[in-house]
Parts: sequence; structure tokens; C-alpha cells
Amino acid sequence: MRHHRLNRSFSRVQSPSKECEPYAHSDHKPTAPCGAIANSMFNDTLDLFFIDPNGTRIQIPLTKRGIAWWTDKHVKFRNPGGNSPNLTSVFQGTSKPVNWHKPVYELDSDPENNGFINEDFIVWMRTAALPTFRKLYRIIQKKSSLVPTLPSGNYTLEVVYNYPVRSFDGRKRMILSTISWMGGKNPFLGVAYITVGAVCFFLGVVLLIIHHKYDNRNSSADIPN
Repeated sequence: MRHHRLNRSFSRVQSPSKECEPYAHSDHKPTAPCGAIANSMFNDTLDLFFIDPNGTRIQIPLTKRGIAWWTDKHVKFRNPGGNSPNLTSVFQGTSKPVNWHKPVYELDSDPENNGFINEDFIVWMRTAALPTFRKLYRIIQKKSSLVPTLPSGNYTLEVVYNYPVRSFDGRKRMILSTISWMGGKNPFLGVAYITVGAVCFFLGVVLLIIHHKYDNRNSSADIPN
């Protein structure tokens, strides 16, 4: 029931409405963005460092553009006010979600990745079907086919902890995965397809046996004495 109410608590146009309750207003102002999904947006900061043999830390560049679906970025989510570059004035008179540390117009210094078209926000707003899920956080761009993207060695992950999960016994993990046009590695889909295929094959054999058995009976009953 809680998961169902969470998935329903949002507005497609991101304007306060009854669907966003109880997160439609804050400080007597309309909340932007509104709803429980937006209010629970993941906001930890993750930085990855490579430790070279000399002990020097080299930060691995993580790309935050291109993590959202194209249709979500360019069709589903748009900023109000048309193409106005001044989002501060566009969102004037609104308040940030209760659990956010900064308003929506300060999510990124890049105007093409700020406000409702911020890709971290867009990725989070596409809710998962199961309570255990993965979200694409960043992309490590491959520079050359001759040089490994992440050379072997020691790495350090620094986390700025902003997203508490102890209150609901949640857990967070960072997973490094190679993705393609089909997405990242997901063993669940493989197991699910094999299981469904095996069940379908078993039911097919059972139905074939039943059909063969009763078909022979009907044929025998049709033969005149």
C-alpha cells in the first residue's frame, strides 16, 4: 500500500495538485517539484578516485549528462516559462521539497541540466517496479580502445552522505557495470526468461500428452461396431 501511494504521489506537469499530497505545499507555498517521489530524490554525492603507485589520488571524471532517457529529457519533462534562462524568477513564489537541501533551480550550474530537466531528477522520477532497484548515477566515458577505462589498482570512493536510509532499513550500493544499447548487466532478466521458458516448455509437454491421450479415446469412440 505504501509503495502504491508513493508511485501515485506526483504530478505529470509538476504543478501542485491533489495527486501530490501531502507534499503539494510547504511554508504556505506551492512545492516545486511536488509529490512524494520528488521529495524522496536521492541526493548523495559520489566521487571515485584512482590511487596510483605513488599514493597520488586521481579523480575519475564522472559524466552526469546522458543518464536519462531521451524521451524523458526532451518530451516528458520541461521547465516552465518556455526557454527563459532565469529559472530563479520562473520558480519565484515556490518552495523546495521538504527533504531537499536546495531548490530545484539550483540543481546544476548548467542551464541545460537544471530545474525539471535535471537528469538526476528525471532518472529518480522514473519509479522502479520492485523495492530493490538500480538507478544510473553517472557514466565513465571510454577515451580509447587501447587504454582501459578503469586500470587495475586501488580506488577510493568518497560519499557525501545526504540520503538517510536507516529509518526504513534501506541499503545503498555503488555498482560499476559495463552498459550497452541494451542497458547494464541484469541477471534477474536472464533468470526470469529461463524460468518462464522452462515453465512454458513443461506445460506444453503436459498439454501434448493430454491431447494425445484424449484424442485417441475420441477416435476409438467414433469407430462403429
